Amino acid sequence: MKIAISTDGEFVSPHFGRCPTFTIAEVENGEILNTEEITNPGHHPGFLPEFLSERGVRCIICGGMGRRAQSLFTEKGIEPFFTGGRVDEVLKKFAKGELERGTSECQPGAGRGYGVEKGECEHPEERETHE
Repeated sequence: MKIAISTDGEFVSPHFGRCPTFTIAEVENGEILNTEEITNPGHHPGFLPEFLSERGVRCIICGGMGRRAQSLFTEKGIEPFFTGGRVDEVLKKFAKGELERGTSECQPGAGRGYGVEKGECEHPEERETHE
């Protein structure tokens, strides 16, 4: 199975659409077969689900995403999975079936874009670094 992890440095990005890169990994039978890091090609409604689906991705791991994005990913056969932590540790746990599923850190209406300026998502990590 191919998975994508929204990546910011060594960590899972709090918001899938604003991550600098994605770590794409193929896992099978508890093993990580290969990984590659690709630059986020941009974020606008429906683009990333299509982009990742074309690459065979079946699961997106991130800290959070809005309900509309979750629906768009699901329509493309990509399961959203919410968690945080170091990408390497998350990937190992996912491959072994040991990764605990959380809830999206994004609150309704807290993203940016769609032609209307909106407030920032209130992720704990972002509040700590901006205070």
